[in-house]
Amino acid sequence: MECVIYREGSGEAREVDCGQAADAGQAVLENLRDLAGEEFGWVRLDAPSERDMDRLTEGLGLHPLAVEDAVQAHQRPKWERYGELLAVALKTLWYLPEEVEVETGEMMLFLGPRFVVTVRHGGADPAAEAARRLAADPTTLRFGPAAVLHAVLDVVVDAYSDAADKVRRELTGLERCVFSPSRDDVTEDIYSLKREVLEFRDAVQPLVPVVRELFDGPHVRWPEDLQPYLRDVADHLYRTDIEVRSLDELLNSVLDAQLARVGTWQNDDMRRISAWAAILAIPTMIAGVYGMNFQHMPELGWAYGYPLAVGGMALLSGFLYRAFRRSGWL
Repeated sequence: MECVIYREGSGEAREVDCGQAADAGQAVLENLRDLAGEEFGWVRLDAPSERDMDRLTEGLGLHPLAVEDAVQAHQRPKWERYGELLAVALKTLWYLPEEVEVETGEMMLFLGPRFVVTVRHGGADPAAEAARRLAADPTTLRFGPAAVLHAVLDVVVDAYSDAADKVRRELTGLERCVFSPSRDDVTEDIYSLKREVLEFRDAVQPLVPVVRELFDGPHVRWPEDLQPYLRDVADHLYRTDIEVRSLDELLNSVLDAQLARVGTWQNDDMRRISAWAAILAIPTMIAGVYGMNFQHMPELGWAYGYPLAVGGMALLSGFLYRAFRRSGWL
């Protein structure tokens, strides 16, 4: 558990000594109760248990249903209003190029009049980067707890955009393989990337209506000076959503193209096999006729009969080979 006290006007920040794990919640509550007029607190928790949340729930007036969502995770992106408390759930996301894998986590934010509580699940920690951005631009702290919401959302959406760029580069590489002259079967790679893009889409698309309703709806009033910042985050999210949709559609097209190429390779192989079977059928037929051991057969007593038969085999086979080469079968 971490807690930082911010001063809205000056951008000053001081960390709270949470002490031992058992006393951390009590130390945080005491500091939040002693806040000055222009101060607000930001409490950061990493995958807390129900016991970790109990003291904060009682002291900050968090709604039990929202706390249950924060502890158990596995929630869809959403926002809920509980009196003066605003709860926002969203998915964090990052891309691992080495494993060609999209990893997702979750974050829950509780915004009160003078405090923010963020609960994180998963490997990515947008709160750390959001705190760094607030420190780099302390003027945004004049918006109070809403500044933390904007900073966290900005970090999460930037991570979405970065992951989309990396997936786009991976997809471009697969496209080159699909349309290259070599016979590289990348069907499994395309399907794996398709599965990751679906996980990506499940994180981004449900957040779009949440952000639209949260920022543009009549249910929550934001400071007028903060609205351009919120719209900027929303625009980045909408652009990333369009990018993810296009990646999903393009992957479908690439997969169809790869399957079509595999079918073409199989047809080419079958034509080659059929052409060689037709070429070998000529000498097989002639040799089979002369292997019947009948007494009265053409040219059996002629000295040049054997060379003539072999030459006929070669001539007819060469004629078929040339015909198949000209038609593209060989």
